Formats: sequence, C-alpha cells, structure tokens
Amino acid sequence: MTLKEYASIIRIIIPCIFLVLIAQWVGKGMSPVAAIPGAMMMLIIILASLQIKAWLPKLPLPAFAWATLLALLISIPYSPVSDVFMSYTNRIDFLATTTPLLAFAGLSVGNSLDKLKSLSWRIVIVSLLVFTTAFFGAAFVAQFILNIQGII
Repeated sequence: MTLKEYASIIRIIIPCIFLVLIAQWVGKGMSPVAAIPGAMMMLIIILASLQIKAWLPKLPLPAFAWATLLALLISIPYSPVSDVFMSYTNRIDFLATTTPLLAFAGLSVGNSLDKLKSLSWRIVIVSLLVFTTAFFGAAFVAQFILNIQGII
C-alpha cells in the first residue's frame, strides 16, 4: 500500500474510532480519554490487517478476517503482549463499536439501492434462510455448551 492509500484509509478510520469513543461515552458513561490507548491499538491492528491483505492478494481472506486473526494472536494468554493489549482494549466497550459500524453499513447499502433492486425477490428468501440458519445454529451451539457446563 502506498502512503496516499494509508492517508485515505486513516481519514475514514479516525472518524470511526472517534464515533466509537463518543458512543461509549454517551451510552455507557465510559471515559473516551481512558480508551484512547486501546483505540490506537485497534487502529494499528486495522492498518496491519489492510497491509497483510495487500501483501497476500491471492488469499481469499478479507481484511476483517486478518484483523480478527491478529487480535486473537495478540490477546491469547501465551502472547507476550497479551496483558498490555487486554488492559487497554478492555477499556473499550465493543458493543459501542456496533452503532457506527451499522450506520456505515446502512449508508453503504443506501448507496447501492439500484444494485439491491436488481437482485430480485429471491434475495429476500435467501437472506431469511441464512439468518434463520445462523440463529438456530448459534442457539444449538449455545444450548450444547451450556448443557456441558451444567448451567442449564
């Protein structure tokens, strides 16, 4: 990735992180200032995942998957930076991150309404089947795990 591409990406990510900090302050009363180190760690992981995606274009993984993998590897207890990483990122309410993400997703879908209309009514059926299957699959796994643990 070029420096110009990084600058363009950062112009998008910084307002997103700012919205996350504001959302957690308004919604949960958590201090945005205390969460800045964790937000900067998130920014580094985002940029690193985008760079990995650029380095490995033949792998069919999206940047989101690389970010998830990086965060997982950094946060596992065997990682030498796990304690520091977890202490800073635990100051971020990750539920607050969903509000700006869903807003941006809605805006991107709104920009693609013509494409969405061209998919026809069958996309509704496919979507309902996918959502229903995902819901029942998650419920089945949760039921199984909770039964094993003796909680239910």
